[in-house]
Formats: sequence, C-alpha cells, structure tokens
Amino acid sequence: MPMIAEDIERLIREALPDALVTIEDLRGDGDHYATRVVSAAFRGKTRVQQHQMVYQALRGRMGNELHAMALQTAVPEGA
Repeated sequence: MPMIAEDIERLIREALPDALVTIEDLRGDGDHYATRVVSAAFRGKTRVQQHQMVYQALRGRMGNELHAMALQTAVPEGA
C-alpha cells in the first residue's frame, strides 16, 4: 500500500522537529515522490549522512510502502 505525503512528512518531522519538508507526488500515485528536507541537524554531515538520517526517520518504509523518493537535503541558510 502506498504512503501518503502527510505520513512521510510526519515521520521526518518526528525525527527532525525543525525540518522544513516539501513533498511532491511525481506521478499522482502515492508511490513516487520528490522530497526536499531542510534541517539544522544536517550541519556538519555529509550528503550521504543527511540522506541516511531521512531514511532512518522513515523507519524501514523506503523500498516497501514507499517505492521511490528523489531526495534533496540542505542546511538552512544563515543558520
């Protein structure tokens, strides 16, 4: 069963409370998303570590309920 964008955002924000999360359903099928996550928690982390933090927040749903997600991460500017 596909995940809805609100559930993805909720899980990410539970793990990264300061996160600004933008999610776009690329195909309208609830199965292919583009997600951008901006969080101060990413400061000093490599891009791979940032992505791992987001995947950990999804609690094993990536590749299961969540089939595909193009992920962009960033640290807030000026923070």
